[in-house]
Amino acid sequence: MIGSYSLNFGLFFSILITLFSIRNLKNSKVFDKKIISFTFLQLFVVILSFLGLIISFVNSDFSNETVFNNSHTTKPLFYKISGTWGNHEGSLLLWLLVLTAFIFIFLLRSKEQPKKYRIFTLLFQQIIILGFFVFLIKTSSPFNFIFPVPNEGLGLNPILQDPALAIHPPILYLGYVGSSIIFSSSLAAMVSNYVSADWARHIKSWVLISWVFLTLGILLGSIWAYYELGWGGFWFWDPVENVSLMPWLALTTLLHCILVLEKKNILASWAMILSIATFTLSMSGTFLVRSGILNSVHTFANDPERGLFILIFLFSLIFISILIFFFFHSKGEKVESKFFWLSKETAILINNWFMMYFLSVVLIGTIYPIFLEVLTSNKISVGPPFYNKLILPFLIPFLIAMAIGPKLSWIKSEIKDRFYMIAFFVISSFLSVSIIKQLNINFLINTILVTSAFFLFFITIRDFFSKKFKNLSQNLAHFGFSLLILSILFNNIFSTEVITNLRVGETFKTKKFTINFEDIDQVNEKNFKAIIGKFNIRYLDGPADILNPELRIYNQPNIVTSEADIKTNLLSDKFITMNYVQNQDYFNIRYQVKPFMIWIWISVLFISFAGVLSVSKKRNEV
Repeated sequence: MIGSYSLNFGLFFSILITLFSIRNLKNSKVFDKKIISFTFLQLFVVILSFLGLIISFVNSDFSNETVFNNSHTTKPLFYKISGTWGNHEGSLLLWLLVLTAFIFIFLLRSKEQPKKYRIFTLLFQQIIILGFFVFLIKTSSPFNFIFPVPNEGLGLNPILQDPALAIHPPILYLGYVGSSIIFSSSLAAMVSNYVSADWARHIKSWVLISWVFLTLGILLGSIWAYYELGWGGFWFWDPVENVSLMPWLALTTLLHCILVLEKKNILASWAMILSIATFTLSMSGTFLVRSGILNSVHTFANDPERGLFILIFLFSLIFISILIFFFFHSKGEKVESKFFWLSKETAILINNWFMMYFLSVVLIGTIYPIFLEVLTSNKISVGPPFYNKLILPFLIPFLIAMAIGPKLSWIKSEIKDRFYMIAFFVISSFLSVSIIKQLNINFLINTILVTSAFFLFFITIRDFFSKKFKNLSQNLAHFGFSLLILSILFNNIFSTEVITNLRVGETFKTKKFTINFEDIDQVNEKNFKAIIGKFNIRYLDGPADILNPELRIYNQPNIVTSEADIKTNLLSDKFITMNYVQNQDYFNIRYQVKPFMIWIWISVLFISFAGVLSVSKKRNEV
């Protein structure tokens, strides 16, 4: 009850903040401190509402419809709490909590900024907050009551009962919702004629914070899919994976534009467009996940009417932002077309083109099947071959540009003393030819890909020492990206897989190893029964491994899940899953050796840490 009333009070404070902000904009030269007080009260009631929902989950209060649909008395406490945001209603309440928290922090940390800019940012953010309040109260309330009160709930989907996925949504939402502040700030800067290097320096921290959280959120989702879904890979171009990748690509491009705008006061139009695009893509992901349009294990199963509300709200925001861009933003940035062909500005502009191309490919691959189904009722799936064919060839010049771009100077640069680059390129080519030559795969494209990845890798390592750790965050991010691409390439090239059906006691042999299915055991846990297999993997050139994959039979809801067992070291992952073969006494066994898997995760952590370093540096400068 308190949670429901708190939402209504929050809506009231939102209207109050809007009215006070408009009055303050017209009648005073000083920012009204009452606005900050009302913003705090708005945040407080949203926190109260969210805590009320958490308490309902912890106490298994099945009079609450959201708790009844997503919890059960036998569910562990940790998953009762994470179940708060593991559903449509709770996740939107978490969105609202982060929205109100971010605007409150923004007001506290922007006291040095012009009053008009601060108020317009607050007004645009309150439009978004108002939309979420209305959406929650009218169509998606987390506090609907059931009578008579059921004795038990329906439970949370077992594949969501995982530590990585429990913390994945809050971190991802921090990235998504951070883009709302960037969006509101950009519109406010245009309206108040404040698009400048000063604005770029101010908003840079918000861009970095959103980027770091979005990167970590995607990483956690990828790790979860790897070991929980039993797919045995880090990325499958699943539509819901893509809707988190698209704002990341836009945000990464925006970050580079902000860096240029901060230094040279150019690329302002790019920065405005990308600010709008990043938030639009974040909201589009929210719409697609909740509309019932996408078919994925990640989606919330909800009726399309809710998705329609988000779609109308999203189109309204886009329409407002486009109007503001065309009517308020300066059109006098002709300097952008006068870049010298060899300069840092040109390199970043080329980076933008490549990133926008990658974003376009992912966007088309994600939404084309939706439009095709609407127009023709034909269902198609767009998988890895589509993305690989369109992205991999353009990844080669992109990696080379990433290696060369940071070495260039602003305004105008010259090619001199770059013989080490030629040496690194020759070494990279030799290494890649030596590696690819031994394998029965496409020689040309893979050789050039590995060469360009090695080239970036060697250049970034050299930069750590030659520049005496100057521009450490940039070097670390580029190094992490080169390591990521190399790890992905080697993971794809050297992976091996065996799929077979085995009874207990049987053995499967290959030229390099044997799989012996020794035994199964049963264990009863609080909310599931586990069937644990024992597999002895013997190698011709090394020690044996004992792996224990599981089948878990959950009591509520009654679902069987397959839990992989993974043995990890610095060189490879050994990954095994087992599944029932229906109406037989066989088990389907999938065994994979995935080289350099851990380096994929480590490289993304390097990239994220680079963002944290950049934020820390920015704060220390202030």
